[in-house]
Amino acid sequence: MDSAGQDINLNSPNKGLLSDSMTDVPVDTAVAAQTSAVEGLTEAEEEELRAELMKVEEEIVTLRQVLVAKERRCGELRRKLGPSASEGLRQSLSRSWRDVQVSSAYVKTSEKLGEWNERMTQSDLYKRTQETLSQAGQKTSAALSTMGSAISRKLGDMRNSATFKSLEDRVGTIKVFPSGFFPSVV
Repeated sequence: MDSAGQDINLNSPNKGLLSDSMTDVPVDTAVAAQTSAVEGLTEAEEEELRAELMKVEEEIVTLRQVLVAKERRCGELRRKLGPSASEGLRQSLSRSWRDVQVSSAYVKTSEKLGEWNERMTQSDLYKRTQETLSQAGQKTSAALSTMGSAISRKLGDMRNSATFKSLEDRVGTIKVFPSGFFPSVV
């Protein structure tokens, strides 16, 4: 059955029928298999909730199948219209990235990393390390500044020394062209 002829009416008895090449996307059924963790539910209420859960899971599967069929049809229409290859690649990458971002693994990993970051930045060890590194950076900056000043002062002293003056008199004045590459002696 082609995607154009597929019945997408959610109330239809034929809903979600796809070709054999389509595979269902698994839905987490572990929740449905668990015994009731909520105290105070009667068996009838629990059965009603399970039935509703199964119906919602079926609808999710159906909606995913419909989405796949719509994306396939969209691709067919784009091929007929002849969009550029780079545009198709961009859209494909964008869709893939979106799929990754909404995947449960990505969401769980992001949440876990956020929790770890929060715990890490709130720990005493992190705060002490941050403070120590900050102080080390300040001291290093001060030391480099002092060293730079000392080198400048020494070079100035050396330039004013008799030896340097004597050398300067013998060599002459050094000129540098505006480009800065070819010095010439006058």
